Amino acid sequence: MAVFHYTGVRPDSTIIRGTVSADTPRQARDQLRGEGVRVKKIGEASTDTTSKKTLLPLSFHSFRVQWATAVHELAMMLHAGIPILDALDTIADQNRGSFRVAMLNVRDQVASGSSLADALAGQPKLFDAASVHMVEVGENSGTLDTVLQQLAQFKRKQLTLRNSVTTALVYPMFLVCFGTAAAVFLMTSVLPPLLENLEETIEVLPWPTQVAKQLSNLLLNYGWLLACLLVLTLFTLVSTSRTERGQLYWHQKLLKTPILGPIAVKQGVSRIAMIIATLSRSGIELTKAVELAERSTSNRVFKGALKQFGERIAAGEDVSDALAESGAFPPLAVRVFSVGQESGKLDEMLFQLADDYDEQVATASARLTALLEPALILILAAAVGFLLLATILPILEAGNVM
Repeated sequence: MAVFHYTGVRPDSTIIRGTVSADTPRQARDQLRGEGVRVKKIGEASTDTTSKKTLLPLSFHSFRVQWATAVHELAMMLHAGIPILDALDTIADQNRGSFRVAMLNVRDQVASGSSLADALAGQPKLFDAASVHMVEVGENSGTLDTVLQQLAQFKRKQLTLRNSVTTALVYPMFLVCFGTAAAVFLMTSVLPPLLENLEETIEVLPWPTQVAKQLSNLLLNYGWLLACLLVLTLFTLVSTSRTERGQLYWHQKLLKTPILGPIAVKQGVSRIAMIIATLSRSGIELTKAVELAERSTSNRVFKGALKQFGERIAAGEDVSDALAESGAFPPLAVRVFSVGQESGKLDEMLFQLADDYDEQVATASARLTALLEPALILILAAAVGFLLLATILPILEAGNVM
């Protein structure tokens, strides 16, 4: 079966847009006509196109949020005894856009005889490898609802950690952008005409006014050149960050940054610990769990460390020695891996490590925000005060001359 996008009109003359699953366009039209919808336009939904659209940062983030919610709802419905096809239909019906199309594709493949894991694996750009393997383990062991509940908890923790860090940086970024825009506006639109009138009255401008005038002339005369240089610099940074070597360089620098470095390390280790703990609790062996954690990690430093770690433990090396050799993990993480593996409580200890690091990251992010906000406000106040001083001083001198 295929998925078709359609635009139609209801009996009450309202326009409706959505997707429908059918074998052919004619069958899709007949199905919609039976529901009382007069079809105006219909076309097959391309899975590749959907995948490309969802790779955009905002859409991909939205897809991850929807998938985390869908996993929890799917686990709840399966635990209540609802058949998997009905559960997938329910999830697809209450969503819209690319996620609805993806879930309809999954539902159609399951209806045609494929397992849920194979249906998810058919769209690798949308569903991560860890989710696919956990679903596969749940289907093979007959505990799909339990495994999906564990996956839902992991997804929610992952999103909560990411959102806490992102939220902490929103207000400082807003202050920087707003302050920069206000300063540029003052020096290009307000200060030049004011100084042009004052220069006729005062022979020598005060030094703050001279500095502001030089900055204003620089922006007015070379503004386009500075803008082009800024765009070129951003383009170069973005292009470099998309290469493997560039990503490795920036990730290494990030982890060594005095304030942000420890936060990034703990955030990365927490994510890795949650993935390995969730997969281990689902019955996946450690080497496979490390491999999936490597594929799910975006930081190149941790990715390389996990690859070496997996190869070393597969060769029979001790867990603590293999993990410490990479040099990317803190001593506490190395110790937890070692003790957890020896005691047989690796998943439990990794969950505790992840929770501990999550709390530390949240606390550090809150402290960083608390320090950044007054610091940025002081910097903006100093910049605005300097511009006001540069404007008021010549006005006062002009008043004394007159």
